[in-house]
Amino acid sequence: MTATKKCPACGYWSNWQQLTTDQCERCGQLLDPQRLRSEQAREALAQRPVSSLMLIEIRPDDKPLVRFFKYLIRGGQLAFGALMAFVLWLITLLAG
Repeated sequence: MTATKKCPACGYWSNWQQLTTDQCERCGQLLDPQRLRSEQAREALAQRPVSSLMLIEIRPDDKPLVRFFKYLIRGGQLAFGALMAFVLWLITLLAG
C-alpha cells in the first residue's frame, strides 16, 4: 500500500514518500511546503552559535590559573543544567 497526499495547490492526490521534496504529479508544487519551511528553520537554528551567556568562554590566551577556574565554572554550569533537566523530568514523570 502506498501513501498518498492531497496537493494543497490543485487538490490532486499524489504518491507521497513522506519526504519534504515530494511534489505533486499534476502541478509540480510541493506536497508539504510547511514541513520544508520548518526543517529549513530548524537547520538555520541549529547552525547558529551557542550564546556566550550559556557557557563561559575559555580563550587559549588566558593564563593557566584563569583557565583552570573557568573550567571549574563551566563544569558547575553544566552540572546545574543537568540538575535542572533532571528535576523537570522528575516533575513531569510525577505529574503523569
